[in-house]
Amino acid sequence: MDEIKLVGGILCGGFGKRLMPLTNSVPKALLEIRNGYTILEHELTRLKYAGIDTVYLLAGYLHEKIREKIGECWNGIKLEYLIEDRPKGTLYGINNLLSSIDSDTLAVIMNGDIVTDANIKDMIGKWVEGTITIMITPLISPYGIVETIPDGKITSFIEKPKLPYYINGGIYLIPKELEKHFKIYREGDVERLIFPSLAKKGLIRYYKDDDAYWHSIDSIKDLEAVRNEFKNRTDKPWGYEKIITITENYMVKTLYIMKGYRTSLHLHKKKHETLHIIKGEGIISIEGEQIYVKPNDLIEIKPETKHFIRATKNLLINEYSTPHPKDVIRIEDPYGRT
Repeated sequence: MDEIKLVGGILCGGFGKRLMPLTNSVPKALLEIRNGYTILEHELTRLKYAGIDTVYLLAGYLHEKIREKIGECWNGIKLEYLIEDRPKGTLYGINNLLSSIDSDTLAVIMNGDIVTDANIKDMIGKWVEGTITIMITPLISPYGIVETIPDGKITSFIEKPKLPYYINGGIYLIPKELEKHFKIYREGDVERLIFPSLAKKGLIRYYKDDDAYWHSIDSIKDLEAVRNEFKNRTDKPWGYEKIITITENYMVKTLYIMKGYRTSLHLHKKKHETLHIIKGEGIISIEGEQIYVKPNDLIEIKPETKHFIRATKNLLINEYSTPHPKDVIRIEDPYGRT
């Protein structure tokens, strides 16, 4: 695994017909999920902080708009464009990518219409040589569920629960060495033409990250749901932070830190905060003292205190503090931010 090279790929060539009229003049990948922040930029952020510095954009419809917006380099990622003259399906784009990369290379490919906090770095770390990995995600019921008992009574209503099934999450790890299996067909849907036969041969494994947010954008309703999620939310190299409430007296934020990631070493000049661990496990380093944290723990951090948070399992934290949202001084940052 140490010797294999990584490249990214984003399948962003479709018409986005179910999102028209929004996609009449803008490709789906450039639809904004927050003011000034697109689906494509979210996906590039996730690939960058998984350790990928070259990404192929498998584009077609309105590809010139993508090049105009994103260019040849984005936030330190080198971008290559592979253009199809008409939509030819996911298999065509994947074949284009596999034909363009060197041997001993693992392609990390994302569908261009998903928004997710899945831990791609962890997924890569668990990849098994000679196989394909597909990220899977829980199937969410599109309807509320009614629970009943035999005497005819309804006991509860559950709003759109997770069902005991998984669906394709739209992230694939495909090594160059398995390219021959994809060349059987030139175009079409990889999910229908290639993956079923490879699964029967035992060549496909799965990765799941049930804690992660995941949403596919297939309709205007989907886009509205994602925009609602990203209201007051900011992607970070380590996950995200979201302001829940801010008043003149206090602020409440949610922090999500992916397993194996950490925040910068930083301090606050004025902000006094209390961290409430909701889910997961990790270590909070306060002035060099390592404090192991688990659900229901409360950690107080005073102003002028150097600290960072590392997640050993996906960490979900509620932060209660004085209302100083921009009061952050980074002292040491593993991601090169200033």
